[in-house]
Amino acid sequence: MTSITIALSKGRIFDDTAPLLKAAGVVALDDPETSRKLILATNRDNVRLIIVRASDVPTYVQYGAADMGIAGKDVLLEHGGSGLYQPLDLHIARCRMMVAVRDDFDYESAVRRGARLRVATKYLHTAREHFAEKGMHVDLIKLYGSMELAPLVGLADAIVDLVSSGNTLKANHLKAVEEIMPISARLIVNQAALKLKRETIQPMLDAFSAAIGQCEETTAQP
Repeated sequence: MTSITIALSKGRIFDDTAPLLKAAGVVALDDPETSRKLILATNRDNVRLIIVRASDVPTYVQYGAADMGIAGKDVLLEHGGSGLYQPLDLHIARCRMMVAVRDDFDYESAVRRGARLRVATKYLHTAREHFAEKGMHVDLIKLYGSMELAPLVGLADAIVDLVSSGNTLKANHLKAVEEIMPISARLIVNQAALKLKRETIQPMLDAFSAAIGQCEETTAQP
């Protein structure tokens, strides 16, 4: 039987993906949070998981080092999605891409008067497109983490980042002022692999799709 490799990242996406993988008949034999292994065997001899950085998942799939993967829409937008088939929104790891500023910063007034803002983010492509559509001129500052610090120390007027509960913003005296888009994780597939390994990949796509439907039905029940 044809072997396939699935690229995943540690943390929330892996945890949220585990039930979907199980529905597709795939269970990892090691826990990536405790194991040092980067290639995990599963209960199926023809399926293995590789553990990579979230931002690298699309690259592994694009170049065929992995046949499938699961990545957030935010990561895919920055990557560009070249050579990737995105058949399913998994409706997991949900959050929102937001613009946030200090509590005392009047964002609406700054936008109205056409101020040129400095915006810190690791999502340069998404931020650039968002502000261009609004006709705003901004200077983008690339950061890799601790985004909330930038407005507090004067590095930036605003940030573009993922927001889930909003508690981190509140704890750092920031406020969300604009939603750019909702974000969730997507199943991605290498286009060549889909053609060459369809007999193995398609049943997994069908199982994922069915599992998503079951989860949504359960959530919808009163």
